[in-house]
Amino acid sequence: MSDDIRRQYGLRPIINVSGTMTSLGASIVVPEAVEAVRAVLPQFVEIGELQKHASRTIARLTGGEAGFVTASCAAAITLAVAATMTGDDRYAIERLPDTSRLPRDEVAIQSGHLVGYGAPVDQGIRLSGAKVVPVGQATSAESWQLAGAITERTAAAVYVVSHHVVQYGQMPLAEFVEVAHAKGVPVIVDAASEYDLRGFLAQGADLALYSSHKFLGGPTGGIVAGRKDLVRAAYFQNGGIGRGMKVGKEGIVGTIAALEAWEKRDHAGIRARETAALRLWRDTLGPFAGVDAHIDPDPTKNPLDRLKVHVEPHEARTTAWDLADNLAKGERPVIVRDHEVEHGYFYLDPCNVHPGEAEIVAARLTEELEAARRSNTTAATDLLDRRRRKAANNWPD
Repeated sequence: MSDDIRRQYGLRPIINVSGTMTSLGASIVVPEAVEAVRAVLPQFVEIGELQKHASRTIARLTGGEAGFVTASCAAAITLAVAATMTGDDRYAIERLPDTSRLPRDEVAIQSGHLVGYGAPVDQGIRLSGAKVVPVGQATSAESWQLAGAITERTAAAVYVVSHHVVQYGQMPLAEFVEVAHAKGVPVIVDAASEYDLRGFLAQGADLALYSSHKFLGGPTGGIVAGRKDLVRAAYFQNGGIGRGMKVGKEGIVGTIAALEAWEKRDHAGIRARETAALRLWRDTLGPFAGVDAHIDPDPTKNPLDRLKVHVEPHEARTTAWDLADNLAKGERPVIVRDHEVEHGYFYLDPCNVHPGEAEIVAARLTEELEAARRSNTTAATDLLDRRRRKAANNWPD
């Protein structure tokens, strides 16, 4: 029997060049976290004491006063927002999502940050019982619009750092914090997939939220870090709406181990390996007519690059979405980052490739483009049909 557990479950042995996507398993878990999870699973622990240990580690790594681990960064959004409404009032915590007796239940967020990451950001806020107050327009948000949106009922202001958000016309975090704090409103930063563990709190955010299972390379989990009173109030939500978002001992221990490994990681070496993969793919694509590939920096200034692959159908004899779909087929499926494929391009992200997989990706690119080049006609399937198929495939039955 194969030692690849995916084969044992009848799953395809995909190569992930899409990035830290939850739908693909998020990331390669670092050995330190794998070992920590293995060691704790057979044991009983006092979860509260384990979370105290996690708090010390999170505080040291983020510069916050305290922290804890929850089920995911999506859960962290809900719990953090809830904390700003209830404080440590246990009765109010048990009443959520009923906010009828609370003096503040509104949350301000820039319209350009109301995005989806697999679920809507605003739903994560609304799950707490809070009401979402959009600020500005999708492509334009100004300080006076935020100031005007804040009222005596505003409990918090949420700021999202992500490649999904509109990347222009938005307030920078420092300006957002300045306006919110002038009105006495705490700022929560959703930084799920960000490298920067200290910068958001350093810029004045009251809480910063991260995924354990993305760039940190831990098991599925989320991190709440920042002001001790708000972290405490968020933690108390585990006795209310947070019960369904609880994290197990393995998630807490794995997150602690991943954070500690982050301190010792050879970040420069990782960047060098990623750059080598990007150059290999770029050079592989260079000879193909109709394919333009160049290295693109991360839009949120994470220290990583991706390869943007633009496909001109007439010359390449295929479309960007058909090439993406064909790469995902066969015995060596390669899953690319195709969020914007309707514009004629996709990305190759090297952050999750195992040793030897970059070369397989290069071979698959060559294989599919050579097959397209041999065709007498341009293979172009209907994009609308593709969207319908992908929507239909969301249910795994």
